[in-house]
Amino acid sequence: MKRFVEGEDRRQATLLPDCLDDYVAPNNPVRIVEAFVDELDLAALGFAGMVPEATGRPAYHPATLLKIYIYGYLNRVPSSRRLERETQRNLELMWLTGRLMPDFKTIADFRRDNGPAIRAACAQFIGLCRQLNLFTRAVVALDGSKFKAVNNRDKNFTVAKVAKRIEQVEAGIARYLAALDRADRQPGEETEARTGRLKEKIEGLRRSMQSLKQMEQQVQAAPDQQISLTDSDARSMATSGKGTGVVGYNVQMAVEAEHHLIVAHEVTNVGNDRTQLLAMGQQARDVMACEELTVLADRGYYNGDEVLACEGTGVLPYVPKTQTSGNTKRGLFTGQDFIYDAEHDRYTCPAGQHLTKGKVRSDRRDTIDHYRNLTACPSCALKPQCTPDKHKRVKRWQHEDVLDRMQTRLERMPEAMLIRRQTVEHPFGTIKAWMGSTHFLMKTLEKVKTEMSLHVLAYNLKRMIKILGVGPLLRALAV
Repeated sequence: MKRFVEGEDRRQATLLPDCLDDYVAPNNPVRIVEAFVDELDLAALGFAGMVPEATGRPAYHPATLLKIYIYGYLNRVPSSRRLERETQRNLELMWLTGRLMPDFKTIADFRRDNGPAIRAACAQFIGLCRQLNLFTRAVVALDGSKFKAVNNRDKNFTVAKVAKRIEQVEAGIARYLAALDRADRQPGEETEARTGRLKEKIEGLRRSMQSLKQMEQQVQAAPDQQISLTDSDARSMATSGKGTGVVGYNVQMAVEAEHHLIVAHEVTNVGNDRTQLLAMGQQARDVMACEELTVLADRGYYNGDEVLACEGTGVLPYVPKTQTSGNTKRGLFTGQDFIYDAEHDRYTCPAGQHLTKGKVRSDRRDTIDHYRNLTACPSCALKPQCTPDKHKRVKRWQHEDVLDRMQTRLERMPEAMLIRRQTVEHPFGTIKAWMGSTHFLMKTLEKVKTEMSLHVLAYNLKRMIKILGVGPLLRALAV
């Protein structure tokens, strides 16, 4: 008969009880959590409750509750109720808290009431990474991703959604009224019962219609013509899938390209990335403490005003141009086929003719110049491939030279978008995998920022453990 590994008899008494520290190995990541929180100046960071009250029941120290949350997010346990259970059965948490077992309300209130301080603690860890000289390569990749909020899609209203729902309710009422007319022509006991049910449904739809009419007025009066009932700050946002969308938040991240640490992040309820380039670039540059920072971003960040604003700030953007013209599909020349000559301020077309600038700007913003050739275009042999209009016009923004310099930088760095994709998309995928197919647990923008900071702190902790190891990181924290 084969032998098996046998456990100890749980009823066996021991002469000397086991030490709790014996159950936590020296290279256990929970020791990093202990060392990191113990080195923080919690009062300076703004944590509430640092000075205990003279009377009443003693409170839990903020350090204890912060350790519980960092451990929870590090191990994919963000819920306060689940954390309460873990403190009662998890040996690592017992070691971390000294066998303290706060109830879920105390744990949840700590996260709710200490949002700015928790975000400052996350920034403090990034400062430690900078002190360890991990930001030697001044390159970051920037991207945004949509995260679901607590708010359900049915509890979010826009002008288009309300109009569509009103149309659906009207169709439902018409359908039931038609069924009611048919029932009236077929007398009988069963018909009377069916008629009663139809009248109840019609009345219910009319109440829904009244509510939708009231909601329509509220939506039209809202600043951005959108209302979310569960989480007032959550917004409906389009995603990459056709016909799909999410009610949630747009999370921005700047990830440095050498060790893939998240150096800056922000949570917004704006559904696009076009206005985030400068803000995120400056935030990342300040964190990494470098004079000039290369920022790699995708086409979603392409915005001439943002690129222009980056000039002279130390933020060097690399953003590919958005191709909005449909000329390629129509078999016509595109803007790239017209070469600009900065010395003579003119364009050269594929036929070798020069397009010169008009005297008057004919644009609503009065910042767009038009280049054309009134004499050569009508008789040009390539005109069928160029334009269906009488003359070809090429538009040029007055600050187009800024965009041209950025395009030149991109051409000199052909691997820029590959580096961006390999750098910034992995953290988003990892954090969403940790969260599972769920949403943020907290409501409103400020509280969601706190929750995202805990996710980012947990991600960076794991990256640092992977890069340095537990032992060296413990020694670095002790310095």
